[in-house]
Amino acid sequence: MDREEKTYQAAQKKGSTLTRYRDIFVAFFRSSILSFGGGPSGIPLIEAEVVKKYKWMTIEEFGDIVAIANALPGPINTKLAGYIGWRLKGIGGLVTALIASVFPMVIALIVLLGFLTAFQRQRWVRGMTQAVLPVVGVLMAQLTWSFVSSAKKGLGWTVSLLLISVSFILMEVIHVQPPILIALTLLYVLIIPARPKTSAGEHK
Repeated sequence: MDREEKTYQAAQKKGSTLTRYRDIFVAFFRSSILSFGGGPSGIPLIEAEVVKKYKWMTIEEFGDIVAIANALPGPINTKLAGYIGWRLKGIGGLVTALIASVFPMVIALIVLLGFLTAFQRQRWVRGMTQAVLPVVGVLMAQLTWSFVSSAKKGLGWTVSLLLISVSFILMEVIHVQPPILIALTLLYVLIIPARPKTSAGEHK
């Protein structure tokens, strides 16, 4: 058992019920309130909380959840919050995570919408919106590298890069929708599972 798995299991056993609910709320409140623009920009923030800070799951598990969540309809952030909260503390965790990720932003929207609408033509408002985009891009790049590195452990660089290239062509050139591509990939893996490897790293 590697160190990451031991750390994950130890973290699962720590803390009282009240502490766990508090941590769930703080994690999804923080990732939600800092998720500028919502959607994909919130994924690396959620990953930073549930994988890096609290160690509730490994990066491989988080990648699986993101893949399945993207294949389903609805906002990605609320799907991730709901499932992870339920996994940690059942229905109570699910409700806590959803409240933390949705309600604060609804309140903030009500408070700030009038202010931003009044000044939407101002240059500093447009500059604020545009300036944060490169930061979001860096966050997405970091998360992408984590997923690619994780895939490389099981598939190797050749297969991983091939899948990246094919996926890019299908989405950007042929315009296949990402949920369809993810669903087809999952279906392929279920029908044709990967062959086990020997200790030398070769397929049997």
